[in-house]
Amino acid sequence: MQESTRHNTGRLAFDVVVIGGGLVGMAIAYGLARGGQRVAVCDGADAAYRAARGNFGLVWVQGKGGRCLPYAQWSRESSERWGAFAAQLRRETGVETGFERPGGIELCETVEELEAGQRLLESLRAQDASLDYHVLDCHALKQRIPAASSALAGGLYSPNDGHASPLYTLRAMQQAFQRHGGVYLPSNEVREIRPRASGFEVFAASGVLDAGRVVLAAGLDNLRLAPMVGMHAPITPLRGQIMVTERLAPFLDYPTLVVRQTPEGSVLLGDSAEHAGFDDGQTRAVMADIARRARTAFPVLAHARIVRAWGALRIMTPDGLPVYEESRAHPGAFLAICHSGVTLAAAHADVIAPWIAGGAKPPVLQPFVATRFSNSTDAHHV
Repeated sequence: MQESTRHNTGRLAFDVVVIGGGLVGMAIAYGLARGGQRVAVCDGADAAYRAARGNFGLVWVQGKGGRCLPYAQWSRESSERWGAFAAQLRRETGVETGFERPGGIELCETVEELEAGQRLLESLRAQDASLDYHVLDCHALKQRIPAASSALAGGLYSPNDGHASPLYTLRAMQQAFQRHGGVYLPSNEVREIRPRASGFEVFAASGVLDAGRVVLAAGLDNLRLAPMVGMHAPITPLRGQIMVTERLAPFLDYPTLVVRQTPEGSVLLGDSAEHAGFDDGQTRAVMADIARRARTAFPVLAHARIVRAWGALRIMTPDGLPVYEESRAHPGAFLAICHSGVTLAAAHADVIAPWIAGGAKPPVLQPFVATRFSNSTDAHHV
């Protein structure tokens, strides 16, 4: 079990300080601590904008990578790692993440949606046969999901997809991180990062931490933090709204983009995306549209009671792809930006963490650098 060291200044020193204790930061921190690094996580207050609150819980590959094949491959790799990842978290903490990988279905209301989706998936499979899919007409969809509406045109099934509980996953990673000697510092906002010749000084609410390396995984707060280490975080907030029903008898064995039934029986309704600045509230119009699409797909939901509803801010880059980059000006400082915190959690722990600890950067990550946004031509081609 690794512990921090204390410099003769009385300050705590760590191999790595991860800034941000959400799904992205905690997955990386867990992977680092599991690998023997001395790690601290500086997390914000409960009132901070947290993308985990708006995460639908999908481990999703289908349809990703239309403009960047490595993104589909990166997502698929993480999905394939998720079973072992969830099992290890369960062994170490006893916490069930709720992970299942039955495949996922994108529901299509119209024939045009079905055909457009098929064209996208076929173009991806032509480049990588592991990105497999199956087209389900209305009859085939009903065979898989009897509760699906006969009014749907069909669906697109991918065996690569699954789902998990975002909050149980976060809880499991946090507990496992601490079991490996990681130091979790909640309500400890980082105010300043000062690069030094031999590392970094991290000025947080609780005091100053010395770090050999730092990881910026603070979501929207990376906008403020990145320039401190000579980097740029090209992100904007994207609001998502979610509703949750009372617990219902099981009717949906597959995750979909708009409706997901949890193992406990409650049903998540969502898939909204709005540019609303830093307003994480709810709007009647969006909630009504979410409810309409859910009822259209599954008539059984027509009389289900909504027990909770909320909005949350996701983190989005201009092209929707992640950023994993080490600072050229201050090596040892890393930027991690990602809006698929559940999908990529396993890869963040298994692949990103060893890179940050000093390993070689995996080739699949080469396209995911912020410099792709240096001009409009670069952004277009990614």
